[in-house]
Amino acid sequence: MNRSLLVGLLWLLVPGLSWAQADSRTILGSGNEFLSAGSFAIRVGQYDEGIRLTELGLKRYHPSTVDRAAAFSNLCAAYAAKGQPDTAITYCEQSLQLSSNNWRAYSNRSYAYFLKGMYSEATFDLDSAAAINPDARQVLQLRGMINERGLQPRVIMEDHQ
Repeated sequence: MNRSLLVGLLWLLVPGLSWAQADSRTILGSGNEFLSAGSFAIRVGQYDEGIRLTELGLKRYHPSTVDRAAAFSNLCAAYAAKGQPDTAITYCEQSLQLSSNNWRAYSNRSYAYFLKGMYSEATFDLDSAAAINPDARQVLQLRGMINERGLQPRVIMEDHQ
């Protein structure tokens, strides 16, 4: 009887222990949980929350140059996804000033230019991204989008007087 009571009690505690263990974590090193959470939020489409968390990570910590470049590139991506290409381009330029070999910043700025209908600028940035990472899925997708726009039929109208 005592043994079955003990097993039953342990059975009730196991879910509670696994919940506590899942929430107990140790952050080693100089990780910036705001930048990480912001990146995740942007990836899942929660752009406003991702922007908020990324800006907190930039203000509350002193991230390395590489992390700052990545954060600015993420802000660029979020603003482009929200349909605000001018703001996006500003953040991409800040990212590229810190790290000129950041293919994601080139790709994100290319998408922002695409949104503005600036296809030659978009192609130039996309070529820069492809030179750094030619197999990136985003680069291939965006190239297809730009090519599709370039292949749309155009009608030439004549003005008759």
